[in-house]
Amino acid sequence: MSNALDHAATPGSAPTSLARRLLSHEIGVIPLPWFIGIALTVFCSAHFGWLPKTMIGGLAVIMTLGMFFGQLGQRLPVLRDIGGGAILCLLLPSVLVFHGFFGSTTLDATRMLMKDANFLYFVIASLVVGSILGMNRFILVQGMMRMFVPLLAGTLAAVTAGLLVGLLFGYSMYHTFFYIIVPIIGGGIGEGILPLSLAYSHILGASPEQYVAQLVPAAVVGNIVAIICAGALARLAMKKPALSGDGMLIRAREENDKFKDNEAPDAIDFRYMGAGVLLICAFFILGGLLEKLVHIPGPVMMIVAAVAFKYLRVLPGRLEKGSKQFYKLVSTAFIWPVMIGLGMLYVPLDSVMNVFSVGYVLVCTSVVVAMTLAGYLVGNLLKMYPIESAIVTCCHSGLGGTGDVAILSACNRMALMPFAQISTRLGGAATVIGATLLLGVFA
Repeated sequence: MSNALDHAATPGSAPTSLARRLLSHEIGVIPLPWFIGIALTVFCSAHFGWLPKTMIGGLAVIMTLGMFFGQLGQRLPVLRDIGGGAILCLLLPSVLVFHGFFGSTTLDATRMLMKDANFLYFVIASLVVGSILGMNRFILVQGMMRMFVPLLAGTLAAVTAGLLVGLLFGYSMYHTFFYIIVPIIGGGIGEGILPLSLAYSHILGASPEQYVAQLVPAAVVGNIVAIICAGALARLAMKKPALSGDGMLIRAREENDKFKDNEAPDAIDFRYMGAGVLLICAFFILGGLLEKLVHIPGPVMMIVAAVAFKYLRVLPGRLEKGSKQFYKLVSTAFIWPVMIGLGMLYVPLDSVMNVFSVGYVLVCTSVVVAMTLAGYLVGNLLKMYPIESAIVTCCHSGLGGTGDVAILSACNRMALMPFAQISTRLGGAATVIGATLLLGVFA
């Protein structure tokens, strides 16, 4: 009799079990029913034009989309192995903007947050300063000294490979170098393409906007290839752990036990975390002040200043730990949302499509892959972990600080942010200066 009752109850148990799984499912750490409620609230507010055009409205948009697209990218086959969360968060918003999915209210709120309030640079400054101040001092100094050789080798390999592949597909060496290679390794949009467009305009005569439209697609395609390379390297690290330092650049563990970070995690003190926020803002402002004096981009000077303070041990240890703790908060909670904002505002899909072709993509791909392989090979010779060396070198082809965030999040190595920023900023600044001088000669 009981068996009959059990069998009778079985048909209804499957829907009940499914409902329970759905109710217990989480988007990020938010239970699915609550996330749906939050998403509907934001959507309805945006749809009816009531979304606040403030930081709160912008954060609501990018965090809702970031959690959903990020989780989706981490679960889809193939994509999850190459940094799918970062790729979806960067590309899908660009596609949606291109097809008019977002209304003006949504775009205005996001623009206010990302551009007017400069939330993007706040996130980048938090990642850079916090990670530098929280690093092992010896590893930081030794890593900086050793990474310049792979960066130089990677740049030379990228230029050589790009020119050769460009010739195969009918591009002139002039066009390949100045309109494909240089924007990829120029340091991003703000610090690379914009000053390059001004320089090109001054030398060649057309308006800067025309050159921006020609330069941005290469940088975007190159950054996407770099994200894929980083995801592939992360997968290689899982298969061959001996090649990876799991976020450490040099083979410190094998050289000396003092390189190991055996300290127990510190209890979070919100007072010092708040002081860390102030410290991060101060370093960003200091970089801007130094830019006026030495005429080197402020983000570069911010890195130099943070490294100098860390090397000289000027700051109290508690302030450094407060900055590090805030960096961990930002790197955990805001990476995917920031990718959403970048895709909506900084990745113009129409410009990419205008120059899109198989040959164009292959030239961009050859530049990034050659740079990554050179970083891998040279890093191994210099007693660095080849995978981390390749990733840091690969960041030279990223979209500035934004690209570094995407690349490092794709391989789950945000601890490399200081080295990635040095690779991108210093390498990009050198590229802009060198390309401007060469264009003046060949124009």
